[in-house]
Amino acid sequence: MAQGKCCVYTTGALAVLLLIVSIILLVANVFQSAVERKVQQDIVLKNATDTFEVWESPPAPIYVQFYFFNLTNPLEVLAGERPIVEEIGPYTYREYRQRTDIQFLVNTTSVSALNPRTYVFEQEKSVGDPHVDLIRTVNVPAVAVMEMAKANFWLRTFVEAILKTYQEGFFVTRSVQELLWGYKDELLTYVHTVKRDVDPVFGFYYKKNGTDDGEYVYLSGIDNYFDFARIVKWQGNETLHWWTSDTCNMINGTDGTSFHPLISKEETLYMFVSDLCRSIYITYQSSQSVKGITAYRFVPPSKLFANVTINPDNAGFCVPAGNCLGTGILNVSTCMQGVPILLSNPHFYQAEDKYIHDIEGMHPNQEDHESFIDINPLSGVIVRAAKRLQVNVYVRQIPEFTIPEKIRTMVFPVMYVNETVLIDDESAEKLRSILLKTSVVSNIPFMIMVLGIVFGVIFIVLACRKQPAKEEEGTADERASLIRTS
Repeated sequence: MAQGKCCVYTTGALAVLLLIVSIILLVANVFQSAVERKVQQDIVLKNATDTFEVWESPPAPIYVQFYFFNLTNPLEVLAGERPIVEEIGPYTYREYRQRTDIQFLVNTTSVSALNPRTYVFEQEKSVGDPHVDLIRTVNVPAVAVMEMAKANFWLRTFVEAILKTYQEGFFVTRSVQELLWGYKDELLTYVHTVKRDVDPVFGFYYKKNGTDDGEYVYLSGIDNYFDFARIVKWQGNETLHWWTSDTCNMINGTDGTSFHPLISKEETLYMFVSDLCRSIYITYQSSQSVKGITAYRFVPPSKLFANVTINPDNAGFCVPAGNCLGTGILNVSTCMQGVPILLSNPHFYQAEDKYIHDIEGMHPNQEDHESFIDINPLSGVIVRAAKRLQVNVYVRQIPEFTIPEKIRTMVFPVMYVNETVLIDDESAEKLRSILLKTSVVSNIPFMIMVLGIVFGVIFIVLACRKQPAKEEEGTADERASLIRTS
């Protein structure tokens, strides 16, 4: 009997002890803190580590899809009517990234590198042959030269004479290959003879295949995990010089291919995008699951490209100062050698209605035209992303030129780019394994608590177990009924 009571009391004491220990561990956040410290130590740019190898050569395949807007009514547009365009695409290329010329600086707290990109055409993922398929669009070289020459009488006269002599139209028909990777333009060739800095070849991705956009200097994250892969210099400069305010000229965040670990939903993540000639930021939108991996979806907020009445901070992006466009449009001509290029979301998604209504054929929607990044919050690893960007040309009647005479002033869409990445299966399996291990370690206090509850239930069962009935005392006569019947 005494031994049984000892077992009961021991079980109860053990249950209480386990519950107290689990509560202390939860309150002290011991195991979760240990996991976070381990993640902070591992996610740094340090030679011969998994993190460095993935940063140097991302294993996930990147695909770039080009969609073009083919103009179907050029004569009517020249007469002042609204353009009608049809979307043609995608023309898909596999993008390869391999950081080169990597050098560790300042006691490994920072690292410099070049980011060359190479594009290889993917026929099976495309609608046609870029060498054969033709697109009618704005004659960007002609528009750029007219804008450049309008203030110079002699150059303006020279340019207009060439336009008339060679019947250089306001619209041009070129193959997808030429529009992307370059073609020798007659007008640019003649202008090159008098202005040597004007390249006779034009293409939206001319000189961008197999080349880099300059040297980056990143922080390694060894001093502070928040600084992991944060850019501190680009092309030798700590700031930009294109915009009209110090804030807009700041180089903020990473290059968008890496982020620090331990990301929360309340964070604002910054990145510098050289294609946009500026830094941008993204905020939490929703939680996702990608190949069994938990991810936070971050997207650019609508106010990022809002006009100055909605977001006064964007005044610095008005070039020249005070020359501000409507919501959803970014003028990057200042970093495009004066070519009147304007950037937006595809189909003017989140832009003012006037830009959508000016062009027949625009059908903006969130699913196809919103950029996003899905990030695993513990590791900071990107598991899925899409960068979507539309290239437009600012079209207007230039008073100094007689052509074109009646064209409307508008933001004319030329093409848009859909750059996507999805974590590969091998990397996904490795990340899931890491997340499972960290989840087990983080949940040890709960496991101890469950064990304490189990012992508590056993204690209750033992304590409340029905005891054997005691034998009734007395003789048979004593237990007999006091009133007997005869």
